[in-house]
This record gives sequence, C-alpha cells and structure tokens, in this order.
Amino acid sequence: MFGGVRRGVEAADAGIRVAVEDRRDVQVLVASEVALNYLDVRSLQRQLAISRENLTSQRRSLELTRLRFRAGFETGLDTANAESLVFGTESRIPLQEAALRQTLYALAVLLGREPGALLDELADVAPIPRTPPEVPVGLPSDLLRRRPDIRRAEAQVHAATARIGVAVADLYPRFSLNGSLGLTGNNLSALSNRHDSFWSIGPSASWPLFDAGRIRANIAVQTAVQEQALLSYRATVLNALNEVESALTAYVAEQQHRRALMDAVASERRAVDLSTELYRQGESDFLNVLIAQRALYNSEDSLVQSDRNVAANLVALYRALGGGWEEERGE
Repeated sequence: MFGGVRRGVEAADAGIRVAVEDRRDVQVLVASEVALNYLDVRSLQRQLAISRENLTSQRRSLELTRLRFRAGFETGLDTANAESLVFGTESRIPLQEAALRQTLYALAVLLGREPGALLDELADVAPIPRTPPEVPVGLPSDLLRRRPDIRRAEAQVHAATARIGVAVADLYPRFSLNGSLGLTGNNLSALSNRHDSFWSIGPSASWPLFDAGRIRANIAVQTAVQEQALLSYRATVLNALNEVESALTAYVAEQQHRRALMDAVASERRAVDLSTELYRQGESDFLNVLIAQRALYNSEDSLVQSDRNVAANLVALYRALGGGWEEERGE
C-alpha cells in the first residue's frame, strides 16, 4: 500500500540496467583495443618496409663509397660511416619483426583465437586505415545517451533513489493476506476425500513501532548512498566531457603534425637524391649524404607513427563518444 514492493522492483530493474551497461562498456573497451592493436600491426608493417627500403638505399651508398675508396678518390672514413649507417638500420629490423609478431599474437587473443591464427591472414602489408578530416561529435545530450558509463551511473542513481522509497515504506504498517490448505487423515484414502481437507484464509498486519529509530537510520543511510551516487554521476559526466574534448583536440593536432611531416619527408627525399648525385660527381662529401639519409629515415618513421596516432586518436574519440552504442528499443 505504501510503495515498498513497487520501489523494490524499481530498484531491481535499475540494477539490471547497470549490468547491461557494464556489458556494453566492456564491448566498447574490447572493440577499441582490437582497433588499436590492428593499427599497431599496420604501422609496424609499414615501419618494417621503410627500414628495408632505407637499408637497400644505404647499401647502395655503401657500395658507392667502396668504389670511390678503391679508385683512390677518398679515405676509408666515408666507407666506415656508410657501414655504421647500414649496420644501425640492420639492427632495428629484427626488433621490428619481433614486435610485429607479438602484436599479431595479442590481436588474435583479443579476437578469441590462438596466438598464431592471424600470421597468414594479415601477412600482406596494408595501409593504415584512412581517417576523416572531421568527426561529427554531436550535442552533449547525445553523449549522455551513448556512453555506457554515464547510463550506468544514471541507473545507479535511480536504484539508490528507489531504495530510499523501500526504506521509507518500513515506517508504515504492512498488510498481508495469509492462507493455508491441507489434508487430515492416517491413510491414502484421505487424499480423495474432501471431508478430510481443511483450509483457512485471513488478513494480517504488522507495524514495527519500536524499530522507528533503526528504520530512520536506514533511511539516512540510503539517502547518503543516493547522494553519493549523484556525485558519482556528476563526476562521470564531467570526465566524459573531458575525454571527448581531449580526444578531439589530440585528433586535430595530430592531423596538423602529420601534414608537416609529409612536407618534411618530401623535402628530405629530394635532399637525399641531390646529395647522392653531388657525391657521385665528386662535388660534395659523404657527410651530406649521411645526414640526409638519417633525416629521411627518421622522418619517414615519424610519419608512420603520426599516421598511426591519427587513427588511434580517432579510436579514442569514438570510445569517448560511447562507441556508437544506442539504447535498444523496448529496453
């Protein structure tokens, strides 16, 4: 009569919603981790390809220095510098290959497969997925509807509020309708004889007049829990807004960084070609070739990292936006 059972059911329903949003939160987390590991696979493949391409170019430069040394055009210093560059690049390749295999193992485990299951499937080199220049973030109200952690916190507030109603209902009398049905007799024939059956029905009431202090203390406790849930909800919303703004800022900044690196790589490729040609003609020393090749290798590696970071920031942005999950109809 005073809403205790009804509020108890309401609290239980809110608890179910908490569990549903927990599951969705895990889904978003797993999906983002799969995406990040896939990006790592493609970026490591590209870094490995760049190392091998630069190693080929550096070996050609090394052979050129050896030819000039045999012809007496220079001392052995240029050859030693060229060998040092080649050996340094060679030393990175095994580490990159190991990192690539380890990332493939981790990605397979995330997908629920044995560690080596993706070695053949992802063996072919593919580019890092392209990203859009802009992402439609939407309104803050959309964020509240999408993020599982916010909807979980909202359900926790709902459950805590309903438990206050359950506690308040204990202040009032409880009415119930009791009944009993049975059989009397000392043999099996009593089961079919209606004269040996009995039943009773009647109402009852209880009112814990002497437990008012305990009940009011429980109401205070449930009220404090509800206030805590409200503070947690507010903190969750503020954290969500912070994550979205931070991810969006990082995404835009990394795109600008990538464009600058693309210009740097283009310029350094021209520098490598020009310095190599001048060295071949004897109009420049090998130090300029060495500097240009090292700068190109570092910039190409940084560009791959930037491509990966742009895509990773997009993944972080989608995760901050709730991963696109929407409340199912009829839930």
